[in-house]
Amino acid sequence: MSSPQTTSDLQAVVDALRANDRFVVVSHENPDGDSLGSLLATTLALRQLGKDAVMYLSGDSPIPREYGFMPLDDLTREVPADISGRVLVAVDCAKADRIGPDPEPLLAAKLKLDIDHHHDNSRFGDVNLIVAQASSTGEVMRDVFRELGVEITSDIAEPLYIALVTDTGRFQYTNTTPKALRLAAELVEAGADVHAVFQQVYESVEFAKLKLLARALDRAQVLEGGRIIVSVLLQSDFTEVGAVAAYSEGIIDYLRAVEGSELAVLIREPPGADRPTRRVSLRSSVDELDVSAIARRFGGGGHRQAAGFSSDASIDEITAIIRDGFVEQRARASA
Repeated sequence: MSSPQTTSDLQAVVDALRANDRFVVVSHENPDGDSLGSLLATTLALRQLGKDAVMYLSGDSPIPREYGFMPLDDLTREVPADISGRVLVAVDCAKADRIGPDPEPLLAAKLKLDIDHHHDNSRFGDVNLIVAQASSTGEVMRDVFRELGVEITSDIAEPLYIALVTDTGRFQYTNTTPKALRLAAELVEAGADVHAVFQQVYESVEFAKLKLLARALDRAQVLEGGRIIVSVLLQSDFTEVGAVAAYSEGIIDYLRAVEGSELAVLIREPPGADRPTRRVSLRSSVDELDVSAIARRFGGGGHRQAAGFSSDASIDEITAIIRDGFVEQRARASA
């Protein structure tokens, strides 16, 4: 596990942000609320300080519709031509290859800052600030902003709140700490619109997403006496209901909610790919189970209770390896 934040880690990041003027701020592909919230808030904070900050996201997949209300109009999908003269600020990226399938052009930046809260972060930066006990990367960035003297305006408060509320599961997950709740109050006081965020993120569900959820629930099966819940979404499911890949986000939470389940697994085949590299999400509802350890068997990673990976293995092979990892961990826990 990554060591806790130290004063020197925080100070090194703050010093680098102060000393430089040109930045490219990036987050992971297939973004979620924490990645987009941290990406936007960091870009706005740097610009408030008079810095030249470019906001970058890999790939050409559309931003998930629930985050479409965020002011991301100047988000670029092209690596800046002057990347060698910029500082890379990677937020919420556990590994360099989470930035995208070809991170090398971005890694040509003159300095790389890696700011994250994933406990298995690979520390790919020249400077790394990894706070495993933080609720979200947004929470980490708030600490950075405080040291930099950034004013938390409503424009910055709202993306930070989105990062916080989504990564804590609306303040229901075990990472909902007293610090996270105090931060939420601060951000609301600064102008984050709680009701608007809730409506946009959680109550603007496309009909096709509901139909995709129905497919996943209908195909769900139980293993290990109900302690594992597994479901699969095939390419044909996305095509037949008219859904894009992003519509599968959040479906795994319905599987995790099943009574008696300790591990929820969603295996999905992204639509449009010639060869279906399967993307797998893992969620745990018990402290003793570290799903990031299971994900690392496939080259993935994440948090103890929320992780993921991609694999070309068959659905049966993936399920068998996950099941073996679960059984091994539970056997050690009960020994």
